[in-house]
Amino acid sequence: MYEGPVQDLIDELGKLPGVGPKSAQRIAFHLLSVEPPEIDRLQAALQKVRDGVRFCAVCGTVSDGELCRICADPRRDRTMICVVEEPKDVQAIERTREFRGRYHVLGGALDPLSGVGPDQLRIRELLTRIGNQDDGVDVTEVIIATDPNTEGEATATYLVRMLRDFPGLSVTRLASGLPMGGDLEFADELTLGRALSGRRAL
Repeated sequence: MYEGPVQDLIDELGKLPGVGPKSAQRIAFHLLSVEPPEIDRLQAALQKVRDGVRFCAVCGTVSDGELCRICADPRRDRTMICVVEEPKDVQAIERTREFRGRYHVLGGALDPLSGVGPDQLRIRELLTRIGNQDDGVDVTEVIIATDPNTEGEATATYLVRMLRDFPGLSVTRLASGLPMGGDLEFADELTLGRALSGRRAL
């Protein structure tokens, strides 16, 4: 335990996801050794995040303005919506350069044990988007891209139930299976089972 502000800084850094006690201590002592202008830049960046970051009025991802760059882009396919849990998932899919539609960020996944139900997520907004035409264009496919864990699967199952009554709407789920460069012997039973059930013709 250190005294005063240093320990306070370590404690606050330790609350960040993925930062354990040792990493928090390392970051704190690094910050103590840098020049004051670097601290000022970090402080200014944190201030901008607190005061300036907004969420897109349509999809719910992080945005500078009312609409994010994806929702504002007229070249994106309005007939397809990819549903993800968090804004970081949008960036992960964008890096693939395979998807040209639009997104919908739920803001998490169903987790009754933590008190996260359908009302805490942006599910109602998704249903409204699909029910209303976007400039005369119908949504024809919803891709559910929630995480392949218990909460993500529960969320996907709930969404499928809510979306199956929309006429002409195709609801799909991201395939899951073996990673490229992986060995079969190291795959767990669930991953290998998914890979088998999701096999495709060549």
